[in-house]
Amino acid sequence: MPFLTANELGSLLESAISTHSLFFGRATHAHILKTLHIPIPSFLSNHLINMYSKLNLPNSAHLVLLQTPPQSRSVVTWTTLISGHVQNGHFTSALLHFSRMRKDGVSPNDFTFPCAFKASASLRLPIIGKQLHALTLKSAQMFDSFVGCSCFDMYLKTELRDEATKLFEEMPERSTAMWNANISNAVLDGKPSIAVHVFIQFRRIGGVPDTITFCVFFNACSDALYLELGRQLHGYVIRSGFDRNLSVCNGLIDFYGKCKEVESARMVFDGMEKRNAVSWCSLVSAYEQNYEEENACGVFLEARKEGVEPTDFMVSSLISACAGMAGLELGRSVHALAVKACVEGNVFVGSALVDMYGKCGSIENSEQAFYEMPERNLVTWNSMIGGYAHQGCADMASALFKDMVSCGEVVPNFVTLVCVLSACSRAGAVKMGMEIFESMKERFQIQPGAEHYACVVDLLGRAGMVERAYEFIKEMPIRPTISVWGALLNACRVYKKPELGKIAANKLFELDPKDSGNHVLLYNLFASTGRWEEADLVRKEMKDVGIKKGAGCSWITVKNKVHIFQAKDTLHEMNSKIQQMLTKLRNEMKAAGYIPDTNFALYDLEEEEKMSEVGYHSEKIALAFGLIVIPPGVPIRITKNLRICGDCHSAFKFISNIVGREIIVRDNNRFHRFWDGNCSCRDYW
Repeated sequence: MPFLTANELGSLLESAISTHSLFFGRATHAHILKTLHIPIPSFLSNHLINMYSKLNLPNSAHLVLLQTPPQSRSVVTWTTLISGHVQNGHFTSALLHFSRMRKDGVSPNDFTFPCAFKASASLRLPIIGKQLHALTLKSAQMFDSFVGCSCFDMYLKTELRDEATKLFEEMPERSTAMWNANISNAVLDGKPSIAVHVFIQFRRIGGVPDTITFCVFFNACSDALYLELGRQLHGYVIRSGFDRNLSVCNGLIDFYGKCKEVESARMVFDGMEKRNAVSWCSLVSAYEQNYEEENACGVFLEARKEGVEPTDFMVSSLISACAGMAGLELGRSVHALAVKACVEGNVFVGSALVDMYGKCGSIENSEQAFYEMPERNLVTWNSMIGGYAHQGCADMASALFKDMVSCGEVVPNFVTLVCVLSACSRAGAVKMGMEIFESMKERFQIQPGAEHYACVVDLLGRAGMVERAYEFIKEMPIRPTISVWGALLNACRVYKKPELGKIAANKLFELDPKDSGNHVLLYNLFASTGRWEEADLVRKEMKDVGIKKGAGCSWITVKNKVHIFQAKDTLHEMNSKIQQMLTKLRNEMKAAGYIPDTNFALYDLEEEEKMSEVGYHSEKIALAFGLIVIPPGVPIRITKNLRICGDCHSAFKFISNIVGREIIVRDNNRFHRFWDGNCSCRDYW
């Protein structure tokens, strides 16, 4: 490196920061030491401290400070060090350096105070923040717009709203930044209505919103689902000329996606002149949140064609889309992409992987993803416990729950307890489930919600304690919801309790008169108990009201193509081979001792017709197709939009033993893994 002036060396150090090149920065530092006399010029010391602190090498930055003569340490020197520490999350060290600066007799300026306020806010230390506030008043810097805004933000983040309000009212001039801080903190506190109120106040005094104002207001509207209000603001955005602003457009996509207006989100996206990774991520997320998983995958492929590099947020949204589709192979492909993009260690990506594998029935892969994560958050633990719940593994879910509580990494929340209770319900662990439910409030300070009560009703109902479940509902301190009465009605169907079932059904009809599923459950209950006249009345009522029963179907994915089947389906291009396979399986099952359970032919038919009826359920047709096209040794994965019927469940156990294949069925309630004549549910479902 040729001889360079001090100013040129300072420019090189700035370049090292902008390019995040530590190697280049250290080489420049070495050249300074080699060519300049000690002590080096103070402004170069400031550049070095700035470089090391911004590149997250606080010890090196501190060492340069110690080598700088005390008389050369200016407020710029100290502020550079403090701001670098704050920028990289070293908040305690930042406050310690602030204290040392004061001991050195250096007075903080309007750049130092905001850094100190941010450090105290991040550490949730209002006492330090108040001391800083007093110091700003003493040094007559409080009414600087930048300092005042930082102090105001500190009070809001440390939940001292009264002090924040008082400061806000005392400020002679309230900058747009201060109003933005007020709105954004209300959003972060989960109080979108307050954010809206503050924005209206801001407009009434003639305030002119900037990019940040629009973005945080759209966040408030999306959090509270204020669709019409957000649309009004969209109109104002267009009138103000901000509809070309990249950040505002990204905020609009996110807002419309969360308010279930995906077409509007797409319209905003298509109208953008320039897009960045956030734009693509927001649209992928909008589709995923609204259960349009295929469109989410399509947008991701568009983004890749445009040369957009996958980010952790984009990948986690895409993995969630795969989970929603139960697309295991696609999810594995995205997992490989996450590894290639070096984002698989991200806690959000890892949590999404745990959730995806659990929802796709691959509990081993879910466990592997869970235990390989470098750090876990609450969502990670809940996803793993939920995965066990889908499989009905109460012991595993309970053991993991105990590990979660004992490790102290996270605190169980509302969702955690729903997952654990659901696992107990599906495994028949009545005693364990009731103990967890009864200890919720005292042990975890969680007030039981409707979802927890529904789990307990399901727990008792599945175990045959239908009358006890009904008594439990009558003693509930909150109004029973659809899920609570639905759990009871399903238990009545399984254990043939038509009178109690009528009570549950009537409650459901009051709460949701248009849901065909409740009418179908009641019809099935009457049909399974031979009460055909009452069953026909239910069907007649459905017809009179205009309620149509949703068609039951099963589907299976082969070579990235989804094949869908309905009961008695003969439309598939391989129908002749499927029928041959069904006949072959029927003969082999009969020889192995299988007897069709005609109770699941829920029509008033002759016995022979009933046997034919249950033989052509959609899941059996899907299985026959899978046996034809999926190579031996590969598990056959079938998804059904309704609950698998008892006869198909029994048949699948026989077939798994006859053909020596693993069969995994995901119905609308849980997973069933058939292998060697057995099912993972142990016939408790």
